[in-house]
Formats: sequence, structure tokens, C-alpha cells
Amino acid sequence: MQINVDIPDELALRLNPLQAQLPKILELGLREWTAQGESGFSGLADVLEILASLPSAEEILALKPSHALQQQVEHLLAKNKTVGLTVEEECWWQQYEYVEHLVRMAKARALLKLKAS
Repeated sequence: MQINVDIPDELALRLNPLQAQLPKILELGLREWTAQGESGFSGLADVLEILASLPSAEEILALKPSHALQQQVEHLLAKNKTVGLTVEEECWWQQYEYVEHLVRMAKARALLKLKAS
């Protein structure tokens, strides 16, 4: 399908060398756009922003994935069991696993901190 979109000249100049990657760029942007406004994790970038804000131990322990993120994960798990993941989906899955690992480490440290106080 072909879609025509009017964009600012500056953005067009930035996107011109990335024409072959435009579908992937749009997909990633759409995922983040769709996830905006969700409670908990609205996307992987948001998880890192939450952790970077140095939340309290209680806030770290209360972190949970948004409904949208949980659905994406469940979809990828099911797809991986049946037909397998595309290269792009595999890349997204690896990013998710890394962020999940960071969250688990943060939760473990938060629990230790609470038990020590």
C-alpha cells in the first residue's frame, strides 16, 4: 500500500537516506504512540525513563508492564511457538528481555533495601 504524507522539509531531509527503513521506523513509532497514556510500562523506553528517575524502593517494586506491553509480549510468545519471529520481532524481543532483566535487578535491590531498613 502506498501512503502520501506531507511532512516538514527538515524531517524529509532526515528521512531521505532512510527510505528503505521507513516501514520499520513507522512501526516502532506506532508502537510507542499506541502505548502512550497506559499505566505502568507504556513501552520499553518509558521503563528506562522510570528507572532513571531514581524511584523509591516501593515504586520499583510496584512496577508492572502496561496492558499494551503485556499483549505485545504474549503475541510474540505465541507467534514464536507457531511460525517463529521475524528479524525485527526478534530484535524487539531481545530489547524486551534486556529491559526486563534490568527491572528484575532493580526490584531485587529494592527488596534488599527495604529489608535492611
